[in-house]
Amino acid sequence: MATIFFDLDGTLIDSAVGITRCVAHALEQMGEPVPPQAQLRRWIGPPLRDSFGPLLADAARIEEAVQHYRDRFETHGWAEHEVYDGIGDVVLALSGAGHRLAVVTAKNEPHARKIIAHLPFGHVFEEIVGATPCGRLSHKPELIGEAFARLALPSQDAWMIGDRHMDIDGARHHGIGSVGVLWGFGGEAELRAAGATHLASRPADLRGLFPR
Repeated sequence: MATIFFDLDGTLIDSAVGITRCVAHALEQMGEPVPPQAQLRRWIGPPLRDSFGPLLADAARIEEAVQHYRDRFETHGWAEHEVYDGIGDVVLALSGAGHRLAVVTAKNEPHARKIIAHLPFGHVFEEIVGATPCGRLSHKPELIGEAFARLALPSQDAWMIGDRHMDIDGARHHGIGSVGVLWGFGGEAELRAAGATHLASRPADLRGLFPR
């Protein structure tokens, strides 16, 4: 049986509303112009500090913006999402078939845990690995490495499923297989360029990649 790491945003849930509203809130609090919605959607996936950095270019202001984002996410943003149709059934089926499942996300781990706890299928995930508030863990290679450590897995004994090139980059860093999902925020061109092992057009496709 496989051990399967799932990304959160763009893979299990459509979190565009919550994330973009929190980014806009943070920028407004910082007195910065808010980019168009299409640009805000590109903030979904990378670590927050990576996204705020080019706009604010000052370590103290970046940390202030991150805190403004988290303040709104804690009260509103964490619940502003929709579960992708069919993904819950697939997650439950994979768990029922005996696969080990975990969530590996660049989202702040306390927020990720709060979201997963409220998902009807959240109980099947053996571990939830997210970014540390201080930023010590924030990029996918580090987060996947942390998942290996927590689950006591041998190196290369897992798959990463995600919607952005960061997920595929992290998988390649560790020499593990990857599945790029096309219902999220990255798109086929991005995922192919990153070198995804497989692509999945809809959640049901995942069941065929990980048979009983």
